[in-house]
Amino acid sequence: METRVPRGFDVSVPHSARVWNYWLGGKDHFAADRAAADKAIEAIPQLPVMARATRKFVNDTVRELASSHGVRQFLDIGPGLPADTGLPVDAAIHEVARSAAPDARVVYVDNDPIVTSHALALLVRGGTGATDYAELDLRDTSEVLTRAAKTIDFDEPAAVLLSAVVHFVPDADDPWGIVARLTAALAPGSYLLITHVASDITPAAVAAMASGYNERAAVPITPRSREQVTRFFDGLPLTGPGVAPAGVGRNLPAYFGLGRKAR
Repeated sequence: METRVPRGFDVSVPHSARVWNYWLGGKDHFAADRAAADKAIEAIPQLPVMARATRKFVNDTVRELASSHGVRQFLDIGPGLPADTGLPVDAAIHEVARSAAPDARVVYVDNDPIVTSHALALLVRGGTGATDYAELDLRDTSEVLTRAAKTIDFDEPAAVLLSAVVHFVPDADDPWGIVARLTAALAPGSYLLITHVASDITPAAVAAMASGYNERAAVPITPRSREQVTRFFDGLPLTGPGVAPAGVGRNLPAYFGLGRKAR
């Protein structure tokens, strides 16, 4: 059964959130999304594995920040659609954070009307003010921060989650400047998480995947090198292994990174 379509929405154009949902084994996608997803898999068969690895990295990091580092505020930009498989790895960020810290506050931001529909129905519940959702674009940084500030106190540590989203901002839109403006608003002791498609791991396959996807999608993908992804953390000391390949030993073409704003 396909997801309900918001009025006036064009389902003939694939969207990254629904393509990702398909790779995760979810149910919220349309024929155009499946066609784009399958075409990408022809170039990189490991994409569903990479999607799972990405989800696990994000959830494990959120749990660790909440349980061991005192972070109680999370700004998740580009959360996408829940896979609803029932597996722990598919839990929403507010569920993961509150399993470790019941007082955690979470703000979701996405620009897909179908994601909005799901978020309003499933994510923002109870009217407690501890979870919010805004239909905004990452590039509208000032609006994102203004809306998030209704729930998140930016004078206290927070974590910004940019998982599988910055690679949809082309170089012409200065994604490094966008991320820098986000981190400038954070208090010392805050964190920045980024996952990003890699251009320098199996480069020929990644180039073929991006070309096939970009022929179909309204928002193109821009894979980047390790050096380019590391630039997003300028001024933020990296934790753990730094900007590291996903699924070490499995040749997954993505980088994971976590940086901490120094006190």
